[in-house]
Amino acid sequence: MDSGKGAAQCKPLYCTIVNKSDSSRYLCYSTTQDGVFNIGLTNVTDVWSTTFTLDSLTQHRQSCAVNSTEEYVNRIRSACECGSVLVSVQDGGVTLELDSPEPGVMTFVLSRLSDHEAQEELRVVLLGMAERLRDLESTGGATSFSPAKNQQRRTDFEPRRQQNGGSGSLKAAKKRLPGESLINPGTRRKKEARGVAFEDEES
Repeated sequence: MDSGKGAAQCKPLYCTIVNKSDSSRYLCYSTTQDGVFNIGLTNVTDVWSTTFTLDSLTQHRQSCAVNSTEEYVNRIRSACECGSVLVSVQDGGVTLELDSPEPGVMTFVLSRLSDHEAQEELRVVLLGMAERLRDLESTGGATSFSPAKNQQRRTDFEPRRQQNGGSGSLKAAKKRLPGESLINPGTRRKKEARGVAFEDEES
């Protein structure tokens, strides 16, 4: 079983949690300090974190049947994506329950950080998210603007031109003669009746 040192090689976790009890939103993230993996949670106002030591982390993994830090991260992310997360806030702490597709519910107990600790934690998290985004963009994992696709999209919506003898020019519109009907081209419009019958001008 991974003793915790593998946490340094595991990509950090950043995911949004929607509490299924009241639909409140949180950011769940992971941190690694001295080779020990921990889970953090914040609603921007408050910040909570697990306080695992190497021994307590090993015990928690055994109770959750988790074999590696990567599996930890995958199970947490899976529960977040499925909306199977319950956040219970108590004085000084939070209980985080994640019902993932894996057997059993995974529970974390997080302690509230002091204002100074929370400020430093958020700074580290924001910098970590920025670095993660940069890595995704450099490897093509993030959606980027493509001039070629944009040009293709613009071309697809351009009006199609009618071919005229292979020249590709627009077919010239037939010039309407004076008095010719707009609805039925080729016929002449009738003058409005004003109470007196009349014939066409040419008759």
